[in-house]
Amino acid sequence: MSVFDTISNHLETNSPFVCYVKPNETIWNLLVQQNDEIIEFSNQAGFVFMPFYEGKQVVIPFEGNEFLQGNLEKLKQKSTENFTSEINQKEAFENLVSKGISAIQNYEFDKVVLSRKMDLKKQISIVETFQNLISSYPTAFRYLFFHPKIGLWMGATPEQLVKINQNQFETVALAGTQLYSENVIWATKEIEEQQFVTDYIVTKVKDKVSQLIITDAKTVKAGDLAHLKSFISGVLTTDFQAKDLIKTLHPTPAVCGLPKEKAIDFILKNEGYNRKYYAGFLGEYNKDNQTDLFVNLRCLEVENDVVNIYVGCGITKDSNPEKEFIETENKSMTMRNVLVSK
Repeated sequence: MSVFDTISNHLETNSPFVCYVKPNETIWNLLVQQNDEIIEFSNQAGFVFMPFYEGKQVVIPFEGNEFLQGNLEKLKQKSTENFTSEINQKEAFENLVSKGISAIQNYEFDKVVLSRKMDLKKQISIVETFQNLISSYPTAFRYLFFHPKIGLWMGATPEQLVKINQNQFETVALAGTQLYSENVIWATKEIEEQQFVTDYIVTKVKDKVSQLIITDAKTVKAGDLAHLKSFISGVLTTDFQAKDLIKTLHPTPAVCGLPKEKAIDFILKNEGYNRKYYAGFLGEYNKDNQTDLFVNLRCLEVENDVVNIYVGCGITKDSNPEKEFIETENKSMTMRNVLVSK
């Protein structure tokens, strides 16, 4: 029986599980919970699924549950169709962005990340869509998470929150988005936006860790998109452990803004919907003394016969509302391009 047949069975029996494939790997990982309780995270080793701000902090523990691994067979791309949003959100989102720019010009904050939820009234084949997701985005962290009391989510995120091995850690500062081409040229707005993220992380950890290293920003490809990315690494101390680092990093300016508290306040008051687990984080926590967590971007949620696709973009004083809307459209194609109709 293939892992995809096993996933189908767990969906039919409403068993909580997560299946995931790490970036640049062809090994699938399947963790199945033995009951349908919501287990709240309290530092247990397991697969964590964390909200952006409000919501249940969920974990499927490794201990006492079934954990399987295997090699992916070569996946054939399943045929997709062009799903379009039935509600035109352009005007509403551009108004939201304009409001964010005004707040920045009034010195309320330096940057804010604003998002929207696209509701596609379609039933999709979960397993075939997940197969497309895995084969389409080999450099991303690809996952399918299901819990009957939480919901069904899947995604292909390009952004690592943090990787920790013993006391060595590595994180990234990722921001700026455009369609990928051979000659990517970054505007001042994107360079500044990425630098905001780098500076924030460095400021937060530099006095708490040792041997801090920051690389220059480089262009990286994620699906059809390009981003600017720097690597930040160091060594944790006895006074500053993995859980402290995670708490410091999440949510990063790449998903909320700067200063963090003011940006979050603006988001909660103005976005007009609950992000739930979008822009939260997920992944392995303390598995064999290693932690491998990713920011939940390029993701979707399935609710009955509706597919919710979550997309956002960083707003600075130089932002253009229409261009930001186009950026969210481009980002939404990561998920829209893999959807298989039921």
